[in-house]
Amino acid sequence: MEKTDELVALGESAAVVPVPSRPPARRARPRPLGAAALLVAGATGVLLLGGTRWLDQPAVGAWRTVCLAITVQALPFLVLGTVLSGAINAFVPAGLFTRVLPKRAALAVPVAGVAGAVLPGCECASVPVADSLIRRGVTPAAAFAFLLSAPAVNPVVLTATAVAFPGNPAMIAARLLASLGTAAVMGWLWLWRGDEKWLRPALRHRHTGHAYGHSRRQEFLLAFQHDFLQAGGFLVLGAMAAATFDVAVPRAVLDAFSGTPWLSVLFLAGLAILLAVCSEADAFVAASLTGFSPTARLAFMVVGPMVDLKLIALQAGTFGRAFAWRFCTATTVVAVAASVLIGGALL
Repeated sequence: MEKTDELVALGESAAVVPVPSRPPARRARPRPLGAAALLVAGATGVLLLGGTRWLDQPAVGAWRTVCLAITVQALPFLVLGTVLSGAINAFVPAGLFTRVLPKRAALAVPVAGVAGAVLPGCECASVPVADSLIRRGVTPAAAFAFLLSAPAVNPVVLTATAVAFPGNPAMIAARLLASLGTAAVMGWLWLWRGDEKWLRPALRHRHTGHAYGHSRRQEFLLAFQHDFLQAGGFLVLGAMAAATFDVAVPRAVLDAFSGTPWLSVLFLAGLAILLAVCSEADAFVAASLTGFSPTARLAFMVVGPMVDLKLIALQAGTFGRAFAWRFCTATTVVAVAASVLIGGALL
């Protein structure tokens, strides 16, 4: 008893020494796949701008033009997305989004989908923003609904659709409804069947976004540099794949599928994935495909902003390959089904 009393007295008289909080883990460096993408992107840039004689061949010149066009078209929006992502990561309080969105995840999904209208950019901008939202504590289902809806329902895209299809408000309404419906269904599908083990480990552990020992300006610059270099390499890889398809596949193939309704829908959905046209310009491409049905052209405009080669590469680099192939496959199926249902009713 005497020894116990001594221990109690010692505990009561002991001074409380503050323990410094453990600094949060540093932002993960790009994985080998991201580094390889950057290496390929740099080598491609040298080839595209070089003066090698074999680059003057017509097919290579066409490939180079398409690859550069896709990259240059998407790059400003990728910069916009990474700037927004870095700003959210460094300056926005961690609990803001969880306070703004409904508490129930099932309700947060459609709200996040409608909120996609505030991002005036293409699909390249939505990927880093969705990544930042997940890091800030937003449920992945809501972030993925935002990722899918933002490129398809923002005012710039809807205005471009109205210009490409003059006097056809039904096409604008069909694109809006089919895109929002696909985004909501995919968000709910993630709640039902999604598994965070498919995401990269860095996304499974939420953080405040403010690194230990860094000012907010430094954290913003670090986040921007990481996200831009990581996503930029995958963007170029996707542009290279889309350019290869554009040059290698004869135009006569387009005409072979235009006569059959179901084949035309599936073909234009696959074409949207392979061509990787920016969402601000895809309506003009769809309008030029006059041999196809309105529903098939709607599928082209709904699938393209949600799933294409550059997006698959960006999502694989940002969220992980295990996520990308599952999510992109399911999104394609849902987007085609929504296009057929909405297109059949309105067009």
